[in-house]
Amino acid sequence: MSRTRPAAVMILAAGAGTRMKSATPKVLHPLAGRSLVGHALAAAASLDPQRIVVVVRHEREQVAAHVSDIAPHALLADQDEIPGTGRAVFCGLSTLDATAVAARVANGEVGDSAVLDTQLTGAVVVTSGDVPLVDGELLGALMDAHHDAGSAVTLLTAQVDDPTGYGRIVRDAGTGEVVEIVEHKDASADQLAITEINAGIYVFDATVLRGALAQLGQDNAQGEMYLTDVIAIARGDGGRVQPFVAPDAAATEGVNDRVQLATAGRRLNDRILERWMREGVTIVDPATTWIDADVTLAADVTVLPGTQLHGATEIAGGATVGPDSTLTDVSVGAGATVTRTHGTSAVIEAGATVGPFSYLRPGTHLGADGKIGAFVETKNATIGAHSKVPHLSYVGDATIGQHSNIGAATIFVNFNGVSKSHSTVGDHVRIGSDNSLIAPVSIGDGAYTGAGAIIRRDVPPGALALSNAPQQNVDGWVQRRRPGTGSAEAADRAAQAGDGGDALSSAPPAGTANDPQGEA
Repeated sequence: MSRTRPAAVMILAAGAGTRMKSATPKVLHPLAGRSLVGHALAAAASLDPQRIVVVVRHEREQVAAHVSDIAPHALLADQDEIPGTGRAVFCGLSTLDATAVAARVANGEVGDSAVLDTQLTGAVVVTSGDVPLVDGELLGALMDAHHDAGSAVTLLTAQVDDPTGYGRIVRDAGTGEVVEIVEHKDASADQLAITEINAGIYVFDATVLRGALAQLGQDNAQGEMYLTDVIAIARGDGGRVQPFVAPDAAATEGVNDRVQLATAGRRLNDRILERWMREGVTIVDPATTWIDADVTLAADVTVLPGTQLHGATEIAGGATVGPDSTLTDVSVGAGATVTRTHGTSAVIEAGATVGPFSYLRPGTHLGADGKIGAFVETKNATIGAHSKVPHLSYVGDATIGQHSNIGAATIFVNFNGVSKSHSTVGDHVRIGSDNSLIAPVSIGDGAYTGAGAIIRRDVPPGALALSNAPQQNVDGWVQRRRPGTGSAEAADRAAQAGDGGDALSSAPPAGTANDPQGEA
C-alpha cells in the first residue's frame, strides 16, 4: 500500500442517491459481501491513517449505525443544510480538527485556547462512499505521488473514451500541473475534446484545504459549495496541483443507479477471481462463479461452475466446492468435497463430503471424513469424525459421536411446539432407516435401532431398540375392499397363477432381531 501515512481519510457519504430508487441508502447497497461504504472504509483502513471520518446526511441514522458497526473507530461528521461537496469536506475537516484539539487537550499537551496550534496537519485523502473499485492500492499510489511531488493538492484523474458529462482536466502545457477543472456544461469546444476527467478523489495538504474551504462561496447555478473550486484557490496561493492518472479508468467509476451497481459488481468479482486464480485456485468457470471480498481460499482449491462463496467463508487446500453451491460464512477443511449444497455458518472438517442437495443451516459442524449426503438438512448439529448422515434426513439440535451411521429418512424431532430439545447419539451407533428420535433422548455407544423405530426413551450402550408392531398380512383384503380396481385384478391374476404370497406371509417382521436395521 502507501509508503506514507496520511493524517486522515475522509469518506463522503452524505448524498441522497435518488437514482437508486431505493428505501436503502445508496452507500449501504451490498457488493461482494460489503456495503459500498464498507469498500471505501476498507480502502481507507489499508492506508493506516491517524483518523478516518465519514460525512453523513441522507438517512443519517441508518448510515451512521452501519459505519459504527463495521468501523467503530471511524469518526462521523454531519453535513449541514448547505449543499455541495465543498461543504461536506468543510464539515468533515471541522470534525477532524475538533477531534485533534480534544485529544491534545485531554492529554494535557495544550490548553483550550491553543486551537490553531492543535488543528490537524498533514495529508488528508478525500474519497467517496460510492466508488467500490477504488481500493487501498490505488489510494496508496495516489498518496505516494502526492508525497513525492510535495504538492498542495493531488487529484485522481482518468483517461476515458467518452468524457461526456464529466469535468475536464485542463493542464499547464509546460509543467503538466492542473490549471483548472471545467465542468462539461461550461467547457469550450477545445476543452470538450479533452479526454482526461476528474475522478473526484483527492489528497490535500490539510492547511491548504482549510484555508481554501474558508473562501468557498455558493455563487453558481446550483447554489452549492464546490470542492473543485479549491483547485483554483490553491493555485492562486502558489500551491502545486498535481494530477495522478488512474491505471484503470473503470476503477474510478461511481455507483449511482442499479445498472452501475451491477456493472461494478461484475468488475469487482472479476478482479477477485483473477487474484485467487493467480494464488493457485482453480476456478473452472469464472462467468458463473461469485466470490465475496472477505472470502479466503488456499492454493489447490477447486471451485466448480455455479458456485457462490459469501461472507467470511474459508476453503482449505485441496477442497472442492460445487457445482451449484452457495456457502455463506462456512469453513471447509482440507480435501473436503461440497456438491450442490446451500450452507450458512457451518463447519466442514478435512476430508468430509457434503451433498448433493444438502442444506447446512447455522450451527452445523461436520467432523473429519464425515458425510452429509443427498437431501439432508442439518441445524445446530455436531456430527463426529467418520460419522454419516447419507440421505433423506433431518438432524436438528443434535450431537452425533464418531463412526456412527444415521439411516435413510431419519428425523431428529426437536420441537414440541413450544421449545426445542437436544438429542445425543454416541459413537459407533447404527440408526435404522425411517427412525424418529423424539428429543430429548440419548442413544448410547454401540447401540442399534430397528427400521421404522420411534425412539422416545434413552437407549443404553450396546442395546437394540425396537418400537414397531409385528407385521400382519390380511389376505384378500384388496379384492374384498377394492373390487374392480387395477390392484384387485392384478391380485386375482397372481392368485390364478399360483402366487399366493406365501413368501411374504412367512417373512420375519421388519425391525425385529432378525432384521434390526433396514438401512437403505
